[in-house]
Amino acid sequence: MLRREAIATSARWILVAGLVGMPAALYALTQLLLLPFVLAVIGTAAGVLALALCQRGQYERAAAAQVYATLLAGLLLTVADPAIADFGLAVAVLAPVHASLLTRTPVKKRAWAILVVVVACGVLAHLGVLAWPETFGFAYALIAGAVFTVTAVIVALSANRLNSVFEVYEKAQINAFRHLIEHVQDAVMRFAGDGTVLFTSRSAEKLFGCRRFELSGNGLVERIHVMDRPAYLTAFAEANQDGQTRRVEIRMRRDEPGPSAAPPRFVWVEASLTPVIDEDDPGTRNEVVVLLRDVTERHDYMNELQRARKIAEEASSAKSRFLATIGHELRTPLNAIVGFSEMMTSGVVGELSPQHQEYATLIQQSGHHLIEVVKMLLDMSRLEAGRFELTTEPIAPESLVEPCLKMVDAMAREKSVRLMTDIPRSLPLLIADERACRQILINLLSNAVKFSNEHSVVTLAMKRQGRHLAISVADHGIGMGEESVQRIGEPFFQAQDGLARRYEGTGLGLSIVKGLVELHDGTLHASSSPGEGTVMTVLLPINGPETKVGETGAVTPLHRDPVTQHMPQWHDERKRAL
Repeated sequence: MLRREAIATSARWILVAGLVGMPAALYALTQLLLLPFVLAVIGTAAGVLALALCQRGQYERAAAAQVYATLLAGLLLTVADPAIADFGLAVAVLAPVHASLLTRTPVKKRAWAILVVVVACGVLAHLGVLAWPETFGFAYALIAGAVFTVTAVIVALSANRLNSVFEVYEKAQINAFRHLIEHVQDAVMRFAGDGTVLFTSRSAEKLFGCRRFELSGNGLVERIHVMDRPAYLTAFAEANQDGQTRRVEIRMRRDEPGPSAAPPRFVWVEASLTPVIDEDDPGTRNEVVVLLRDVTERHDYMNELQRARKIAEEASSAKSRFLATIGHELRTPLNAIVGFSEMMTSGVVGELSPQHQEYATLIQQSGHHLIEVVKMLLDMSRLEAGRFELTTEPIAPESLVEPCLKMVDAMAREKSVRLMTDIPRSLPLLIADERACRQILINLLSNAVKFSNEHSVVTLAMKRQGRHLAISVADHGIGMGEESVQRIGEPFFQAQDGLARRYEGTGLGLSIVKGLVELHDGTLHASSSPGEGTVMTVLLPINGPETKVGETGAVTPLHRDPVTQHMPQWHDERKRAL
C-alpha cells in the first residue's frame, strides 16, 4: 500500500511538472526550439499514462512508465549535449534509483541495462557520431538543469515518503515485540557475548519475586541452586561459545514479596538457551537469549506419578507374593483332603452309609475345585512376576483338540452342551509350548461351556491366517456387553459381579489365557453381544515367539568362513510351497 501510494504521488508530480512546463515549451517552439517541447510532451504523457494505470490497479506498469520516461528524457538530453558528464546523464542515473524504490526486480534490471545504452549514446554524441538536430546552447543547459532538478525532487520525495513510513512501521514492530516480550508468561533475558545482562523482561519480576535490576551481574547465577549451577553454566558456555541451543531444568530461588517476609523457596525452572549467531563474524562469542519457565507443578506431578507407580508396583509385587505363598500353603492340605476323600468314596476304609458317601463326594468335588483355583492363582502369580517360562517345540495343532475336549466333556454333559470341532486336515506345525496351549484351550472351552445355555453348541475351530494360527471357540450363551468385552483379560474380572451372580468362578481363566497368549507374541480377540453368545479368538504365530536379543548372550563364531550345506532340491521346493 505504501509503495502504491508513492507511485501515484510520483505520477501526479510528473504530470504537474509536464503541464507547468508546457507553456514555456510552446513558447520555445515558436522560437524554433524543439527539445523543450519534446521533454514537456514526454513528462505530460508519462504522468497521464501512470495515473491511468494506477486507477486500473496496474501499479507496476505505472512505475515502469515513470522510469522509462525518465530514461528517455535523460537519453535526449545526453545526445543534445556533446559533453560526456552532463545533466542528461545525471537524469538517466536517477531512473534506476527511482526503479529500486518503486518497482520490482525485472524493471530494475531493465533500467540498469537502458542506462548502459544511454551512456553509450553519450559517448557517441561526444565523438560526433550522434547529434541532436539543434545546436546545444545556454538555453538547453537551463532546460537540462530544470529537468534534473524536477527528477531529483520527485525521487527524493518518493524516498523520503517511503523512508518515513518504514520508520513508523519498524517502530510499530519494535513496540509490538517489546510489548510481547514484556508481557509473555516466560521470563526473557538477553546476555552479551561476555555474559553481561542486556535485557530482562518484566515477567522475570513475577517469576523470581524481585526487581529486574537485581538479576544483572551475578544476580541470576546466585539464585540458582548450588547443585544445579554447573549444569546451567555448562549449557550457557555451549550456547555462548559453540552456538548450540541447550535446555536444562534447574532449581532457582524465588523471593516471597510482601509484608509477611516469608522465607524464599526454590522452584523448578526450565531454561532454554538460544545463541544469537552473527554470520558476518562467526569467531566471536555469541549473544544468548534465555527463556525461563516455571515447571514446578510439572515436577510435582511427575514426582506424584513416580510415587504412585512405585506404590502400585509394590502392591502388585506383594499381591503376587501373597498369591504364590497362599497357593503353596493351600496345596498341601488340599491334596490331603482330596486324597482321603477319594479313599472314603472308593471304600478303602470300609463301606459308608449313603449319607456319608454323599458327604465324602461333596468334599472330594470341593477339594478338586479348590485345587484348580490354587493352580490358577499360582499360574497368575507366575505370569505377573514374569517367571512363567515357555518350552517351545513343534506340535501338531490337531493333536491338542482331543485331550482338551476330554477334559471338559464331563462338564459339557452335565449342561447338555454339545461339543463340535471345525479342524482342516492340513494345518502347519506350530512352534509353541504344548502345556500352555492346552491350558489356553481348556480355559476357553470351560468358559464357553459354563456360560452356554442348556442344549446349545460350543464349536472349536482352527485355521491358518497368514503367519498365525487362528484358534476360535464360539458359544451361544449369555454373551457380554461392549464394556465387558473391553475388560476381558483383567484379573478377577467377571461380567456378573456380586453375591447374586449365577456363575461361579474366580475370573482368572481369561487372564491366564491372555498372559499365555502374549508370552507367545500372540493376540486375544473377543466378539460378543448380550444374549447372542461369544466368540473368543486366539492368534498364535506359527513360527513361535520371537527371541528377545537383550535376553540372549552374544554368540562368538568360531569360524569366519560360512559352512555351506548342500540340501536336496525337493526340500527347497517344499519350503517354497509352504
